[in-house]
Amino acid sequence: MLSISATDQWRTTHPGAAIGLLELSRIENAHPPAQLDGRKREAEAHLRQRYQGLTRQDFSSLPVMSAYVRYYKRFGKTYHVQLQVESIVAKGKSLPNVTALVDANFIAEVETLVLTAGHDAAKLQGAVSIDVSRDGDQMTQMSGGLKPLLAGDMIMRDANGVCCSIIYGQDNRSPISSETAHVLYVAYAPAGVPAEIVGAQLRKIEENVRLFSPTLVVEQHRVLSA
Repeated sequence: MLSISATDQWRTTHPGAAIGLLELSRIENAHPPAQLDGRKREAEAHLRQRYQGLTRQDFSSLPVMSAYVRYYKRFGKTYHVQLQVESIVAKGKSLPNVTALVDANFIAEVETLVLTAGHDAAKLQGAVSIDVSRDGDQMTQMSGGLKPLLAGDMIMRDANGVCCSIIYGQDNRSPISSETAHVLYVAYAPAGVPAEIVGAQLRKIEENVRLFSPTLVVEQHRVLSA
């Protein structure tokens, strides 16, 4: 089980925030099953039924979504999960096909609206901490580019540096692949997102992963609160 803790600076900088941690091991991840595709179609249909006719302003005012909209606005950014949900509802888009472990998260994410990153736990080094970005922090993004981070963002670090940022996403060191058998999902929730919704996100991810890996082992499932 990974050693994961939150820093005092995270707690004081983001009062009311929550971080959900779901660590799963002994996962079979090579072949995305038909059951997961079925869950995608169910999720898409439910979103279209639930949010049909909503405008962008309506989406931005949804209880969980509005908390992320406020957080992203502080950094001059737009919450990408909102854009994805809008594209499914208004444009008939489908959820992407990446890998089973990634897709299991995406399905849950558009249902709960809770931002969640997924890491190959075997690629994380040393103790992991939930922290706040400072001037001078940077990380290499999935695209390979080096990105200076905006101070004050919620981030995750391991022994080799920043692994993930709410605003700029994940690094290129620990992404999930079809070979991943030990995964860490981290749900980032700013103030205004109830801890129980974060817990629901973790449960939905686990349920989705069990569709293709029923014998998985739950190493940890908990929510940290600031």
